[in-house]
Amino acid sequence: MDKHTLAAQRFSQACENNKAPILQQLKSRLANSKAVLEIGSGTGQHAAYFAKGLPHVIWQPTDVEDNHPSIEAWVKAAGCPNVAPPMPFFIGLHPWSFENIDAVFSANTAHIMQANEVQLMMELIGQQLPDGGIFCQYGPFCVAGEFTSASNADFDQSLRQRGLGGIRDIDELISWAPQLQLCETISMPANNLLLVWSKATAE
Repeated sequence: MDKHTLAAQRFSQACENNKAPILQQLKSRLANSKAVLEIGSGTGQHAAYFAKGLPHVIWQPTDVEDNHPSIEAWVKAAGCPNVAPPMPFFIGLHPWSFENIDAVFSANTAHIMQANEVQLMMELIGQQLPDGGIFCQYGPFCVAGEFTSASNADFDQSLRQRGLGGIRDIDELISWAPQLQLCETISMPANNLLLVWSKATAE
């Protein structure tokens, strides 16, 4: 690996900790998917790791342009031929300009975004996925108005103090995604959940 690649790579310990458990779940949920849009690729660690573990899909990373060098560096280091170049995508700012996407993945974005941005994201995914398309959403969530742990309640308070959106309730997400069906709620390490949504098939 050249020094320029190393210099560009940013590192997230959370991504390092959760990538293997998430991939274990994605392997079966995305077994029939062909092109996966990742919303909020961050450092690029997930894009590189998941694309290598899911060689049958084309993985499309997206994030603000400042994060693209790190995404590209991680993908280059992993040697993943099935990762498309990162594209700029910020909910509410950039239009949906992706073609042939039949699955979406997003990790740790809903509690960073503002409520109106999360609502728009859920609506866009519901509109843009083809019938039967899959959306896998990872992170901390509230269930029936309750935090799943004391640490998540503390985390939510910290997020809101920093001007971030805070942990969203699953019922809230459901109300914002009438075209999606919540098929599975999977418990994950560190008090996180993986929500598996499917685009309802038109009658």
